[in-house]
Amino acid sequence: MELFEFALSGNCYKVRLMLSFLNLKYESRIVNGLEKEHKAASFLAMNPFGQVPVLKDKGNVLRDSQGILVYLALAYAESSWFPMDPVQSAEVVAWLSTAANEVSRGPGALRSHYLLGRPINLEEAKSVTENVLSILENRLTNRNWLATDSITIADIAIYPYIALCHQGKVDLFPYENIRKWMVRIESLPNYISMQGIDKQVL
Repeated sequence: MELFEFALSGNCYKVRLMLSFLNLKYESRIVNGLEKEHKAASFLAMNPFGQVPVLKDKGNVLRDSQGILVYLALAYAESSWFPMDPVQSAEVVAWLSTAANEVSRGPGALRSHYLLGRPINLEEAKSVTENVLSILENRLTNRNWLATDSITIADIAIYPYIALCHQGKVDLFPYENIRKWMVRIESLPNYISMQGIDKQVL
């Protein structure tokens, strides 16, 4: 198994985190972003969108962090990670969509702006961030996990860019339910962190 990745990418980190939770061995292939290695023909043959992460496993080439999480859950994990109950599976997929949409356009965009200097619509990103944090905070009232009664790939998909919020100059202190949810994730066996994530202390 090979993971093509950027070290500072939250999307790559969520795949690493899932691999660690499942105790799966893999080879990390760091892609040189400064040299535009992800836009080279050899990489575009794996992912024509020219984006990391890409996972190679058993002859399969898989792109997109959300898609890779689904693959790992179905191929290697207990069914609770991606339940087959129609309502529960729809709930998980809805949160995967939130990770790719609102979390990316909000906390993810703010982090890219302040950490990497990428130009964004700052006011829009702040508004999206406030909205998604409010929704998460309400969702986690009287429940431990986002989609079901146990951790799923929905939680893994949402967690990284929320945990990196401070790099986008977003303070999570007012969001007690979110911070408790992060502690639950960070307390699980085989949890690994990444540069920029400070484990929560309540």
